[in-house]
Amino acid sequence: MSWLLQGKHEGHAERLKQLVRQARAQAVPGVYDPLSALLARQAGFRALYLSGAALSASLGLPDLGVMTADELVMACRRIVRAADLPVIVDADTGYGERLNVMRLVRELEEAGAAAIQIEDQEMPKKCGHLDGKHLVSRDEMVSRLRAVLTARKSLLVVARTDARGVLGMDEAVARARAYVQEGADLVFPEGLLSEEEFARFRDAVDVPLLANMTEFGKTPHLSVAHFERLGYALVIFPVTALRLAAKAMAGGFAVLRERGTVQDLLPEMLSRRELYDLIEYAAHEGQARLAPETSSGE
Repeated sequence: MSWLLQGKHEGHAERLKQLVRQARAQAVPGVYDPLSALLARQAGFRALYLSGAALSASLGLPDLGVMTADELVMACRRIVRAADLPVIVDADTGYGERLNVMRLVRELEEAGAAAIQIEDQEMPKKCGHLDGKHLVSRDEMVSRLRAVLTARKSLLVVARTDARGVLGMDEAVARARAYVQEGADLVFPEGLLSEEEFARFRDAVDVPLLANMTEFGKTPHLSVAHFERLGYALVIFPVTALRLAAKAMAGGFAVLRERGTVQDLLPEMLSRRELYDLIEYAAHEGQARLAPETSSGE
């Protein structure tokens, strides 16, 4: 039911904990606005990932840490209230120093986030599957985590390490263990290069793990079932929805420009009825038309 027609959302962090505890790995699609979140919910997904890369791109910006914390919090609030699903929020490097990180955590919790993901890159940060990244020290990342853990009330903390592509696998494992010791609920090893590396990481780190199955990256394409056999709890697909939507829009605009009509594209579109059903048009209209109760006073 639409957020406008129901009460306050509760318990998203606990719902995500329950998903993580299950034996089956969960596919978690990346979303970047309420409509993409509604479509993911309609498809049957049980958790969502607010991708910094996808959200930045939807704003016409590169994923280099130039998006603001306010833009991230606003997107989180809109997605949570639209979809009523647990949302893991990609908070990059935390958007500032200790107090900035603490404020971001509190604001994301107030917006309904189920989990916050924070990473060990320097600013300006880069996509984990690009070369040329730079890391903060292990101690500085631990300090970031302490800020998150101090400020959080109930949301889960996902510690991401990009060390594999910068300092090697041994350092990635060592950092992950340090982050777990500090209190991270999940670990996200970014940019692993093979099934064997994912298995080694699973054997070395004793908390639930999150895998990134992004397209066009350094990680080979593995299915969710494959990641499940490797012992991973969550598998994110961070930019899939945006890439699909952008490709479809680019094709549609090209047809319109060339032909002056989109008649041939109608089968590829959501119909008016399908769109209205998705956003619960009839329920909203019915609520708007409810007559006020009349007084029976004498």
